[in-house]
Amino acid sequence: MIRKLLTRRTALTGIAGAGSGLLLSGCDRIMQIPGALSMLESAEFLSLHAQRALLRDGRPLAREYERSEISRNFKANGTTRPQSMEYAQMAMDGFSAYRLKVDGLVARPLDLSLEQIRGLPSRTQITRHDCVEGWSAIGEWTGVPLSTLLQMAGLGNGTQYIVFHCADDLLGQGLYYESIDLIDAYHPQTIMAYAMNGQTLPIPHGAPLRLRVERQLGYKMAKYVMRIEAVASFANIGRGRGGFWEDLGYEWYAGI
Repeated sequence: MIRKLLTRRTALTGIAGAGSGLLLSGCDRIMQIPGALSMLESAEFLSLHAQRALLRDGRPLAREYERSEISRNFKANGTTRPQSMEYAQMAMDGFSAYRLKVDGLVARPLDLSLEQIRGLPSRTQITRHDCVEGWSAIGEWTGVPLSTLLQMAGLGNGTQYIVFHCADDLLGQGLYYESIDLIDAYHPQTIMAYAMNGQTLPIPHGAPLRLRVERQLGYKMAKYVMRIEAVASFANIGRGRGGFWEDLGYEWYAGI
């Protein structure tokens, strides 16, 4: 049965056990464990094909939780505050000058303020965030469905992926970016979140806007999103593997 297929998360559990008690403090630490990449690749293949098989019968939702189940401590992983002067100025002004651009293969490029984004129809969901390091936390997220933005912009023929360009330069390796395909982009739980646990999204968790794609691992959920680009291919973006961590060896599909 599909439910019994090896998932990325169960593979990582095995990796952590094989690491002789290695305490993982960042996604890059996974790379130090012998055999980690090959296990991730196997898990990605099985997870991608299992989830796509399920989608033939609809768009299954990730589990949603009660407010009483929200985690008291939700770790802020990766960058906790972008260091650029531009971002610092936006944050100082409460992100009043922030503009989200939606462009690429679209009929109507968008240039939206945070106020305009908050004025669009929203979705609130309480979901579990699963990190590649092996920890999980439950949080409430409110934001605009990504599908709403894509419909406003009007995707052009040939669009295959949606790329998220961010404000943070992680590890001095260049600006963070991520990508997802159109199946995940139009999933009802894929949102651009501007609030967490009923409050304005905190800077450590990605203010002013972050991606939530609830059926994938945490490193896919780009923070500090400045631009959303519709593309036919991501081969010429970054190192051509579809995301910051992917360019460093992680696999592109991180389904759970």
